Amino acid sequence: MIYVPNENNDPRVNLAIETYLMKEVPVDEPILLFYINEPSIIIGRNQNTIEEINKDYVEEKGIHVVRRLSGGGAVYHDFGNLNFSFIMPDDGNSFRDFAKFTQPIIDALHAMGVEGAKLKGRNDLVIDDKKFSGNAMYATNGRMFAHGTIMFDSDINEVVKALKVRKDKIESKGIKSIRSRVTNIKPYLSDDYQNMSTIDFRENILLRIFEVEDVSQIKTYELTEKDWEKINHISNDYYRNWDWNYGKSPEFEILRRERFDIGSIEARLNVASGVIQEVKIFGDFFGLGEISDVEEALTGIQYDKASVTDAVTKIDLKKYFGNIETEDLVNLLY
Repeated sequence: MIYVPNENNDPRVNLAIETYLMKEVPVDEPILLFYINEPSIIIGRNQNTIEEINKDYVEEKGIHVVRRLSGGGAVYHDFGNLNFSFIMPDDGNSFRDFAKFTQPIIDALHAMGVEGAKLKGRNDLVIDDKKFSGNAMYATNGRMFAHGTIMFDSDINEVVKALKVRKDKIESKGIKSIRSRVTNIKPYLSDDYQNMSTIDFRENILLRIFEVEDVSQIKTYELTEKDWEKINHISNDYYRNWDWNYGKSPEFEILRRERFDIGSIEARLNVASGVIQEVKIFGDFFGLGEISDVEEALTGIQYDKASVTDAVTKIDLKKYFGNIETEDLVNLLY
């Protein structure tokens, strides 16, 4: 494994580094990237940004809003939050296998005294049934990354104020508020680690993942000037781009939303003369490929159950959504 040192705090740069390492640095061994972002909300690839954030508060506080490549839900980052990313070839079996990529983090936390840390549900790390880490994945052209957050000493009040969490998501987890379902892990660490900063915490996790006693023993790759030129280009094209982060979403006549085991799916449709003229699909599901492929397959068909069923049957639902049945998606759309 190769470690890429990184001291940037701008999420628009850090996500660009991750994208660059996945798409343009195709080494055979895995790459590990850590990053710590200044206050920001990181939106899942298929989410409707405006529906996920408290816009007035975000603008007042100057909180960055950046859409990532991977699916899943919106998360709040600040200087008390450590983010990790494992970047590697896609072996065809690892996508959605969150246990494989979170276990090194769990093992490191156990060694630091957080004995109750574990994976729960599809992609959350919890302690005492409170979430401290959300995880997501993205794969393209034979490469992939699996990344996640670790709430080390984050400002939970800001998490509550900056994000809008839908009532159906809260109810599906059997909880009453954001505050009751998240926690920092710092209070759970052994006494020896209580005075650590987020950067100290990063180093301790790093040493345990690589199983060494000093960072000088870790194989590293330092980003070059040429690398930075490409990273800045990616940042400008995507993560500093309003259309990418927010997207243009016209008004729709029909709005259907449901929560499944694979996450929430929301469909917005414009129908005229009995034909679907336009469709947008949002959600926090984990899919491969572009959701625009699904939208295109549904556009122009008659809006009746037989036609919708026929169109959905031809879509590789597992690829784009995960384990969802044809009937479930048809019932959502129609």
